[in-house]
Amino acid sequence: MSHPISKLAPTWWDYTTLERDILDDAARLTVSDLEQLSRPGFTVRFYDTVQEFYAAQALEYIQAWQQSTPDNPAGICGPIGPTEQLLIVAQMVNALELNLKQREAHFWGMDEWVDEAGKPVDSDHPLSFARCDNELCFNRIRSDLAMRESNKHFPGGDLAEYSATYDSVRCVLMQGGQGEIKHWAFNDPVRREGKFEEHPPTPEEYLAKGTRVVDLHPVTIMQNARTSGGGNVSLVPTRACTVGPQETWKAETVSIWHPGHHDNPFGMRLTALMISKGLRSSAVPMSLLADHQDVRFNFLRSGIGTVAVEMH
Repeated sequence: MSHPISKLAPTWWDYTTLERDILDDAARLTVSDLEQLSRPGFTVRFYDTVQEFYAAQALEYIQAWQQSTPDNPAGICGPIGPTEQLLIVAQMVNALELNLKQREAHFWGMDEWVDEAGKPVDSDHPLSFARCDNELCFNRIRSDLAMRESNKHFPGGDLAEYSATYDSVRCVLMQGGQGEIKHWAFNDPVRREGKFEEHPPTPEEYLAKGTRVVDLHPVTIMQNARTSGGGNVSLVPTRACTVGPQETWKAETVSIWHPGHHDNPFGMRLTALMISKGLRSSAVPMSLLADHQDVRFNFLRSGIGTVAVEMH
């Protein structure tokens, strides 16, 4: 069966190339329907206030680091979207006097921008993700409690070395948001060209991908300009390093946080439905998490919204 051409970027795959019945089913989901999508291996959670939502997200960092010991180091892989939890993480570490250095706790950054020369950007780049993690979280932790610099892992430089750390250190949890193109990290759909002109990669082909440099879908570039650059698209790189499915499957749990302003009401419903029902498509990379052993979707109830025509 032939696939529709994307309505967003005709030379790319994305969710608009799915069968219409899946899109229609997602659009019809009510909040009550979302509450029924949990199944073994996929948990749907709801939070009633913004404070509760970001405190719970921050607690995932604390709970992961509390499991770390010098003999069995452990850590969490965290996103730069959302970022509101990062300040709370530092506050909790300080208040609990959680000694990250003594525990040999670890942290992985999910992704980083790549410049026009094909190199990860330095931390002095205004949009650097490593810079954001340090400024909003790690630099705010008391020096006597701070994590060792060698225990922070960012996907820049030697990507094979970054990937190998997931084999030597236990990743308790990989935390992320969901982009408008239905990705986690920068696992975007691929271009519609060559081998993938008529069909997107099979789930197995996509899941074989590890940490790598990727070309970003135009929707991802536009979204990052909107959320991080005031709409200044020229500021946003078109390539990035990203943690891949290979490393994601080495994390014991994947926890996705939906505050309601990173993706829209339709997009949040679509991926929840596809993961719950095992409807896998690499045109919707987030849907491939249906195969992971333990996935959580966390919703801010006020951010779920409705899928309806509203003329303003």
